[in-house]
Amino acid sequence: MFHDIKAFCKWALIAVAVGIAAGLVGTAFHYGVEWVTELRGTYPWLIFLLPAGGVCIAGIYKLCGAEKEGGTNYVLDTVREDKKVPLITLPVIFISTIITHLCGGSSGREGAALQIGSSISDNIGRLIHLDEKDMHIMTMCGMAAAFSALFGTPVTAAVFSIEVVSIGIMHFSALVPCMISALTGLMTAQLFHVAPTRFVITEMVVLTPVTLVRVVCLSVLCAFVSILFCLVMKQTAKLYQKFVPNPFLKAAAGGLIVIALTLAVGSQYYNGAGMGNIDAAFHSEVPWYVFLVKLLFTACTLGAGFKGGEIVPAFFTGAAFGNAASRLAGLPASFGTGIGLVCLFCGVTNCPLTSVILSVELFGSEGLPFFAAACAASYMLSGYTGLYTEQKIMYSKTKAEYIDRKTM
Repeated sequence: MFHDIKAFCKWALIAVAVGIAAGLVGTAFHYGVEWVTELRGTYPWLIFLLPAGGVCIAGIYKLCGAEKEGGTNYVLDTVREDKKVPLITLPVIFISTIITHLCGGSSGREGAALQIGSSISDNIGRLIHLDEKDMHIMTMCGMAAAFSALFGTPVTAAVFSIEVVSIGIMHFSALVPCMISALTGLMTAQLFHVAPTRFVITEMVVLTPVTLVRVVCLSVLCAFVSILFCLVMKQTAKLYQKFVPNPFLKAAAGGLIVIALTLAVGSQYYNGAGMGNIDAAFHSEVPWYVFLVKLLFTACTLGAGFKGGEIVPAFFTGAAFGNAASRLAGLPASFGTGIGLVCLFCGVTNCPLTSVILSVELFGSEGLPFFAAACAASYMLSGYTGLYTEQKIMYSKTKAEYIDRKTM
């Protein structure tokens, strides 16, 4: 009993320190992304600097010796192996993501948040000489703190950090540190008035056999879209690497492609993270093709070496698809938008428990039975694809069989 109390106090103190540090940096990162996004809205011509911005990002990584940095995949790998997340990761990913958003690349921010948080926690852990096993917990702790600070979803952040690494095996030893660091990161960000991410479903449906079947049908379609999302993201990156292997030329080419796509659609609706467009989808109908165009913009941006993350674009893609497909499923558009957003997140991350909790933190608990059923279906039917190649799925999705395989 004394040993448990001692361990709890130790991790509580460490988690609070990680949460404060990650919360402060996460707050600065949040306001940095918000500021450059507003700046690009004021000066739309900044999109034409995207090729130069890509070259600048490649140069920063080259100069800092981080050109082989594996991003979020590397962070996941550090939970399983004795690897370091160097402190240089923090300024490099911070600045590179800011450049991407300033110039209009279609990118999120959670990938950067996970890297920022793990870099902070890794270096704190090494500073106080934690052993290898404790360092794995520290990585998850940092992920949870930064994720929570940016999105304002502490329970989602904590559960995601212990679920995403090895699907089927929850790292419950990290639950207390991750929960404390996530809550501390959230409260730190709130001190600086960082608003949590929330969406309003304007029309909820009543739980009946018919509505449940309709929701499951919609989630099946979302599972297929999540497979498409992952395959397009990965294949686009491979095509860039095959035809333009030089990182500087690849970044410039990617910037030119995104500019061409922007001019072709005639607006910057698909540039940046698009959080405002996600919110708008809950209040109006979205054309059926929007999810495909956003996917194309995101794949061309991140595949070329621009930084940020895939999760917010996945939110956008899922919300747009759910909005359009809800008309086929006979569901209200706002409700279908929420189902699509959560189901696509579930499909691309393979994190069903996290996804259910996310639905509650984003929309409230009223539709919990629907979201739970939808996430279960999306998880099973999304196969073994995923955004993170270092993520392992430990058990088969269709039968009680240990498989221990990485996602495709």
